Amino acid sequence: MASQITFKEDELGKKWDMCIYNSIVKMGGGLAVGTIGSLLFFKRRAWPILLGSSFGLGVAYSNCEQDIKRTLSPKA
Repeated sequence: MASQITFKEDELGKKWDMCIYNSIVKMGGGLAVGTIGSLLFFKRRAWPILLGSSFGLGVAYSNCEQDIKRTLSPKA
């Protein structure tokens, strides 16, 4: 049987796809939490919605950055 070869480009493409998906999910979660906080506690202001979305996007960016650095680093 031939061994299956995986290229760095394919692996990196999968990581980018996962990063985009992860960003959408985390930003949506932050948006939902911000909207609920805005409706319940902050008299329908816009800043909790923006803050929640920003936190979600920041966490997704941090996770994505670590994941891609791990992929691109040479293995010893």
